[in-house]
Amino acid sequence: MDEEYDVVVLGTGLTECILSGLLSVEGKKVLHMDRNDYYGGDSASLNLTQLYRKFRPDQSPPADLGRDRDYAVDLIPKFIIASGELTRILVHTDVTRYLEFKQIAGSFVYRDGKISKVPSTEMEAVKSPLMGLFEKRRAKKFFEFLQNWKDEDPATHQGIDLDKHTMAQVYEKFGLEPGTQDFIGHAMALYLDDDYKTKPARPTYERIVLYTSSMARYGKSPYIYPLYGLGELPQAFARLSAIYGGTYMLDKPIDEIVTDADGKFVGVRSGNETVKAKQVVGDPSYFGAGKSSEGGKVRVVEEGKVVRAICFLKHPIPGTDDADSAQIIIPQNQVGRRNDIYIAMVSSTHNVCAKDVYVAIVSTVVETDRPEQEIAPGLQLLGPIYDKFVSVSSLYTPTSTGESDQIFITRSYDATSHFETVVDDVKHVWKRMMGKDLELKKREVEVEA
Repeated sequence: MDEEYDVVVLGTGLTECILSGLLSVEGKKVLHMDRNDYYGGDSASLNLTQLYRKFRPDQSPPADLGRDRDYAVDLIPKFIIASGELTRILVHTDVTRYLEFKQIAGSFVYRDGKISKVPSTEMEAVKSPLMGLFEKRRAKKFFEFLQNWKDEDPATHQGIDLDKHTMAQVYEKFGLEPGTQDFIGHAMALYLDDDYKTKPARPTYERIVLYTSSMARYGKSPYIYPLYGLGELPQAFARLSAIYGGTYMLDKPIDEIVTDADGKFVGVRSGNETVKAKQVVGDPSYFGAGKSSEGGKVRVVEEGKVVRAICFLKHPIPGTDDADSAQIIIPQNQVGRRNDIYIAMVSSTHNVCAKDVYVAIVSTVVETDRPEQEIAPGLQLLGPIYDKFVSVSSLYTPTSTGESDQIFITRSYDATSHFETVVDDVKHVWKRMMGKDLELKKREVEVEA
């Protein structure tokens, strides 16, 4: 460990692994360390033994769940949007060669006590039980307006300025009912809450177009998912880094972030060895997250908490046409909350659990001091639950951008059901570290699923 590196990366979560892969491709000399003996950090996928060790150290997994090695249970449930930014990075870096993807079978939304498929085409919208006859006509006009929009052709704008008018004004122009706004804003634009309505409409327009174009790509849902679980993603980027000369050390305790008299980063100490580097990047847990700082610098602050329940079921989720995988969104208005509740379900089709077992993960942003009660509306939709593992995680965000001391800290994984915010963070950290935008070559984004 005597050599000097350009960058030391701490933690093998997805954000860190994408960064170490991209930095290695850029020609940087990278050392990547993790205190755990497995890849993935907070975004790992665990086998049964690891899962029980984490949540119930004094209990061994029941025999009727099947073989340990058949399991890869995600700690943080997210799906990949088929035409989204993570897919672009996977294709740009050629990491797709290490991964196989499968489509998620359905995207559903909760309304008035039951779940319905999110309509993704005009034909589905016409048949959808989510809207009455007249509302369907209004929704059809709204979707046609989005599809026909051309920035350079004012005739397609119908008097709307996407950069000035709020989304609430756009909904109003088309006369859409609150329930329709719910599924458009939350199940298609994938917002966690309703704050977007008071902001200019363009980002929402872009999100809906991303959803519909992703949907058009594979048909059943706009989401894809890697075989053997999400823990495969960080490992695939770690391989990329290794090909370009990146060095990996797992099971390595990180004892100190070493700085000089001015507080600038010098190196990382593990035991009595110190490795020097020009820059360090890592997840909040390596920079004092969750610990009180004793006279030291506060580098991360808690922004909120997410509650997640990993549930084993012996049946598909009722009301999803026996889908082998699904996403269900419960818009906050439907259950009197400020934040949506998400359910992500995968099964043995995705090589993440034994046959006839289904893994459903229910999650939301914590709003009260009784987090488990907050996900009850989601748990109730699952039918009988064989077993569940509940965790509450803090969301940390860095207090500084890192340019002054060369210490760059990533954000915790949020409650969204997709990876778009993870890629945003990768781009922000890249720009702060490199002083330039992350440029992805334009290749045709095509992933076999």
